[in-house]
Amino acid sequence: MLFTRTPVMTPKAAGARPGVSSQGMIVNGLVYTSGAVGKSPDTGEFVKGPIEQRTHQCVANLKAILEAAGSSLDDVIEVNVYITDMDDFDRVNAVYKQYWGSVKPVRTCVGVKSLPGYTDVEIKCVAVVQTPLPSRV
Repeated sequence: MLFTRTPVMTPKAAGARPGVSSQGMIVNGLVYTSGAVGKSPDTGEFVKGPIEQRTHQCVANLKAILEAAGSSLDDVIEVNVYITDMDDFDRVNAVYKQYWGSVKPVRTCVGVKSLPGYTDVEIKCVAVVQTPLPSRV
């Protein structure tokens, strides 16, 4: 079966190392994101403060990638959350719940030993592309 892959990169989101990975990839009407961490796209630095602030930034980075792909947070069907301390589970969930409405995507949350940059949270997702505009990516 033939398929096309369209990489997604936007300066409105931090993350993805050029030459190593894309921020997102559109395949067969879906956009798959790389893991988004709590870095500011303006400074390239991790957001300081409690894990809630980095979780908000993770979602902001995902939102920018999805929008660059012709999708949105409302179109997300799967989310994977990685945290380094399961004691932060409820704090991350409190932020997570603010972004998805009554129809929540399927989700996995995994406790991991460490994450890139020694941050404490990373989130990736898969979403439906509503506006397939390759010229936007």
